[in-house]
Amino acid sequence: MTRRLHHIAVGVNDVERVASFYCNELGLSERARHFDEHGTLRSVWLELGDALLMLERCDCPPRQVDGIGAGPFLIALCVSREERTELEARLATRGYKSDSRTQFTSYFRDPEGNRVALSAYPIAEPDSSPDD
Repeated sequence: MTRRLHHIAVGVNDVERVASFYCNELGLSERARHFDEHGTLRSVWLELGDALLMLERCDCPPRQVDGIGAGPFLIALCVSREERTELEARLATRGYKSDSRTQFTSYFRDPEGNRVALSAYPIAEPDSSPDD
């Protein structure tokens, strides 16, 4: 049986602000909103292909990982080369600077410093390599 990703959960201080970034800047669609017993927004779930990105409210200080860190340290979204170029331009005009860029992938930060990648890297079958 092949396993698939069900969801990624990310703790954030400002759920609304971070959800707005992923929806308005990166084009993710909102699936659901959840509220606590006081009616305060607790989480927003976003469509991420066949999986979900769950933005969950937390009171912890944001953790910024540079490079590779212990545990999850990056959310990489699959985009075409054309989408990558368009998203890079849109993010730049809205004040989101690129952390770095490779041949296939551009790296940015969401409003709370979580690292986000826009990757046009071709996902090849096992034992094969990308065309370019």
